[in-house]
Amino acid sequence: MDVMKRLLFLLAGAGSLLCAADLEGVRNVYIMPMARGLDQYLASRITSDHVFQIVTDPKLADAVLTDRVGEGLQTQLENIFPTPKPPEAEAPAAEPEKPAKGEKASKQDKQKEKDSTASVNPMFQDTVNKLDNPNNNSSFGRSKGNIFLVDAKSRQVVWSTFDPPKGIRTKELDRTASDIVSRLKKDLSPSKK
Repeated sequence: MDVMKRLLFLLAGAGSLLCAADLEGVRNVYIMPMARGLDQYLASRITSDHVFQIVTDPKLADAVLTDRVGEGLQTQLENIFPTPKPPEAEAPAAEPEKPAKGEKASKQDKQKEKDSTASVNPMFQDTVNKLDNPNNNSSFGRSKGNIFLVDAKSRQVVWSTFDPPKGIRTKELDRTASDIVSRLKKDLSPSKK
């Protein structure tokens, strides 16, 4: 049983080192708009404490700081950092069958062509992702207090914390931003034993 505990402890330590390695690779951060303007307080604290370089152009960012994850964030990241598509081999275009010289297309052929291009019931057409607001990615609204640092290339969460603001006053939002940045600094420089 003691061996199992040691193995579990070793695996947990290795997992935290892997997360720290991803976190240490982050230099430039873009901060997404957050509830109650918390993004502004975080940008101020991160900059003044020299934790990361805050960029205003998301294309220059190594990571994105956001208060939500999910489909809306995926859509925004895809717009900012499009996934490269593999090159496609060009296939020769197939030409539609034409009647031989001297032959005319029959009325039946014309009717089949007309029927095939007729409107299809919308229920059977391809579905399209129609987000009215890509920022609203959850039917439950924002989770108040969660902050995520998402790697721009891999789209993996490399760091997260939970610190709900105690109120909406500027003093409370600044305290929340200060607490979040303190945790981030602590995780960036783990204490040596």
